[in-house]
Amino acid sequence: MPDNHPDNINKPLQVILAYAFRPMFILLPVYLAVSIVLWGLVWSGNWPFPFLQNPLHWHIYEMIFGAASAGIIGFILTALPEFYPGIGPVKGKTLVGLALLWIIGRLAFWLIDLLGIPIVAMTNLPLLIWLLLLTAWPIVTDPLRRHLSLALTLIGLFAIQCWFFLAAAGWTQDDPVAILKVSLGAFMILILLALRRINTGAVNKYLENNHIDETFVARPPFYNIAIVCVALFTLIEYFLPFSPILGWLGLAAMAAILNTLNDFFMEKTRIVFKPFIYPLILILLLMATGYGTMGFDHLYNGLYGINHFRHFLTTGVIGLSFYMVMVIVATVHTGRSLQANIWIDIGVWLIIAATLTRTMMLFFIQYANLMYLVSAWLWGSAFLLYLVRFYPVLSTPRPDGKPG
Repeated sequence: MPDNHPDNINKPLQVILAYAFRPMFILLPVYLAVSIVLWGLVWSGNWPFPFLQNPLHWHIYEMIFGAASAGIIGFILTALPEFYPGIGPVKGKTLVGLALLWIIGRLAFWLIDLLGIPIVAMTNLPLLIWLLLLTAWPIVTDPLRRHLSLALTLIGLFAIQCWFFLAAAGWTQDDPVAILKVSLGAFMILILLALRRINTGAVNKYLENNHIDETFVARPPFYNIAIVCVALFTLIEYFLPFSPILGWLGLAAMAAILNTLNDFFMEKTRIVFKPFIYPLILILLLMATGYGTMGFDHLYNGLYGINHFRHFLTTGVIGLSFYMVMVIVATVHTGRSLQANIWIDIGVWLIIAATLTRTMMLFFIQYANLMYLVSAWLWGSAFLLYLVRFYPVLSTPRPDGKPG
């Protein structure tokens, strides 16, 4: 793809627009930190959020479709040249357009009561369409169809996004919150698909950098079984939300996700507690815990904590997935090696602490307002810390002079 940078763009901006991860991973942590702190203020009763009649829709939608879309763009468009040698990176004016459309979509959803659902839908839906158009050709024409599952999941997320807007506008009788729960399940599937690729690349990069003579393989059958279980739980939760079968499906999903951890137990080397590797394991542990606790809740009468336990998936899995993808991509694709860093570890444990604070609220309901605020500040702080640590990396050229 030819370089389409305008001649009048200054050098720092050219660097930021050289690869998709650079602008998206600068914008994303800012938005994550701001939106979660505002949500904490709203839900704790410290800010009325007067311009949104349904802040719950805003919170869930923006976490799944708003913030996640920036992460998806940054990851997939950066990975595309790596998946398919010969394909150039998306950069320059195209990246400016994607970033502006993402920002417009975020502002529009904040003003949904003023602008109306049709206008907000028209500002949000084109983003995934554009991403699919940019990525479809190499994926579809690949004889091995190696990454077709990623494209199909993105198409599924786009269909769910359309469904949400139809329901929110009253054009269908479906519950928008139930649809957003379906989208969360679809996003968990996307994370599992992405993790299989990220784990293989990141762990082998770590082994190579540390001169460890072993090869890590994230085995597809393990992840495929987990995906089937998550998909079944998601479908049954939508069609039969109070069925006890959800209990067993939740436990099955937990077991299948835990099974993927077997890949990390290698014959010659112990890597479970190594930097950059243990957070990837924590993502899978959080996902397993989320489905396991929701399953247990369906089987045990009297707990009623499903919406709290679901935050293992949102605050935990989505939060830590965003964080680690941004850390790994920003490190590797700027020519740096994956090495231990105390600031990265602090960010990981801030997200874990935020997740536990939010999910354990069920057992300390008298402190709910305080726990909302503490969880939001802990979670937001992790991404602000990322921005402080990685903005110099994202806004300057690679030290080895290579593109990226």
